[in-house]
Amino acid sequence: MIALKNIEKYYDTKGVKSYILRHITTTIKQGEFVSIMGPSGAGKSTLLNVLGMLEDPTYGQYEFMGANVTSLNERKRMDLYRNHFGFVFQAYHLIDEMTVAENIEAPLLYKNVGSAERKSRVAEMLDRFQMVAKKDLFPNQLSGGQQQLVGIARAVVAQPTIILADEPTGNLQSIQALQIMDLFKKLNQEDGITIIQVTHSEANAAYGSRILHLLDGVIEEDVKVLTTS
Repeated sequence: MIALKNIEKYYDTKGVKSYILRHITTTIKQGEFVSIMGPSGAGKSTLLNVLGMLEDPTYGQYEFMGANVTSLNERKRMDLYRNHFGFVFQAYHLIDEMTVAENIEAPLLYKNVGSAERKSRVAEMLDRFQMVAKKDLFPNQLSGGQQQLVGIARAVVAQPTIILADEPTGNLQSIQALQIMDLFKKLNQEDGITIIQVTHSEANAAYGSRILHLLDGVIEEDVKVLTTS
């Protein structure tokens, strides 16, 4: 599904290169749940942004579902992004002036989904995430956990192949964090959505099938998660 070959990201200031990512080579198969860990400044969020096509690598090759992303023009890259990717952020990134239902609907407007189909999908998400009673509320009327649920519903409504999550439980209390991680596990196992998350939490990382440990922009370890029955 994803193949990164010698990906590097650096900034050149008067001939001095400041590296954020170095020699990143890895593959991620469809249906995997991968956690990216490492200390602050290790390059975790930058790697996630490269994977999500929000940032371009300075060097190297990125293949997604057989397409060489690094050689695609902006329009084709945007088509890939809209058709396959969902993002979940630590800070939720909901639109304050929109209701819960409108926030969930927003990605479908960008994809030019018809009105009847939009209403059907939004209703399905509201029901699935148990938010029907809150559909007309605004983000500031919700708890942090509820806002993150809306954020996940917004990512899922567009029927993505892959969800990229940047510290998805970073602003949540422990009970809410468990609920969110259980939801990701369900989306991965039951819906078959590939999930890549950046996390500082060992407990959150253990929900996945693999852990990529970054240090100074380099993959130091690629570890399979041992599950117990």
